[in-house]
Amino acid sequence: MSEFKDWYNSVPFFTRYWLTCTILFSIIVRFGILNYYYLILDLQPFISQFQIWRPITALFFYPIGPGTGFHFLINCYFLYNYSQRLEKGLFAGKPADYFYMLLFNWLCCVIIGFLVNLRILMDPMVLSVLYVWCQLNKDVIVSFWFGTRFKAMYLPWVLLAFNVVLSGGGMMELIGILIGHLSFFLLFKYPQEFGGPALLTPPEFLKRIFPDERYVGEFGVAAQNRIPNRVPGTMFGGHNWGRGQTLGGN
Repeated sequence: MSEFKDWYNSVPFFTRYWLTCTILFSIIVRFGILNYYYLILDLQPFISQFQIWRPITALFFYPIGPGTGFHFLINCYFLYNYSQRLEKGLFAGKPADYFYMLLFNWLCCVIIGFLVNLRILMDPMVLSVLYVWCQLNKDVIVSFWFGTRFKAMYLPWVLLAFNVVLSGGGMMELIGILIGHLSFFLLFKYPQEFGGPALLTPPEFLKRIFPDERYVGEFGVAAQNRIPNRVPGTMFGGHNWGRGQTLGGN
C-alpha cells in the first residue's frame, strides 16, 4: 500500500484526479450503486430539470461491460500516459495553464455533445489531450500493436482508423482530434506563427487558485527546467513513461 500511495502521489495533480474520478464513477455504475442515466449528457433534463452536473459526470463516467471493458482500460492508459506527459512536461509548474486547456477542451466536448447527441465524453476528451501531445512531439517514434512504429503525429489518426476497422465507429475519435487541433492552434499556432493574441491564457483568478510553482520557460515552448521535488510516476512494472518513450514499450 505504501508503494501504491507513493505512485499515486507522484502522478501530477489534474491527471491524478481526472483518472481517479473516471475509475470511481465507472465502478460505481458497474456495481449498480448509481443509475448510469443520471450521469450521461442529456440536454432535456439538463435544461428542464436543472441537472447541471451532467456535463461533468459525462466526462468521468464510462460504461464498463463485456464489450467495453478493454476499451475503458485503453482509455485510462492513454489518459494517464499523455495527460501526465503534458502536465509534467510543457505545463510543468503552470497548473492554471494546463487546467485552462483541459477546461476549454471539456467545454468543446460538451457543446459538440449536445449538438450531436453524444452522451459520454471520455473518448473525445482523452483524444484531444493525446492529440496536443502528439503535435508537440511530432517526430517522436511511437510503437503500436503488432510491432508497428511511426511518428507520434500519426498516432491519433491510427487510433481513429483502428476503431473504424474494429467497431465501425470513429466519430468520437474524430471529434477528439478536431477539438485537440483547435486547442493546439489557439495555444501555439495562432500566437506564435500568426502573431495573434494568446486566447487560451488563463484568467488571473485561476492563477491565484493554481499559482505557478516555478518559472520553467516561455509558455508554448517545452520546459527546460523541471520542478526538482516531483518524481515521475511509474506504472506497468516500474517503467518510466516519460516524454519520448515509445507507446507500448517494455
